[in-house]
Amino acid sequence: MKRYINFSLLYAVLAMAGGVFYREFTKFNGFSGKTSLSVVHTHYFLLGITLSSGAGAAISGIAGIGHILLGVSLVLVLVQIRERVS
Repeated sequence: MKRYINFSLLYAVLAMAGGVFYREFTKFNGFSGKTSLSVVHTHYFLLGITLSSGAGAAISGIAGIGHILLGVSLVLVLVQIRERVS
């Protein structure tokens, strides 16, 4: 059981790191085409509506904060489960 918990924690961290790497790497290089990196952390942006730059930045900021909170809480939950199993 402990082995599965450790793998769960590892894959959660790798998925989050992969998503951050994909986003920042493509943004830094100004790449906007298709890449296989996009499937590392699968999310679809369903907001197909054209927004002003301020509204787009606000949504991106809120989404970023949400991802950070979700990622930290997921890691904390998995660490607590690992401690309880031990």
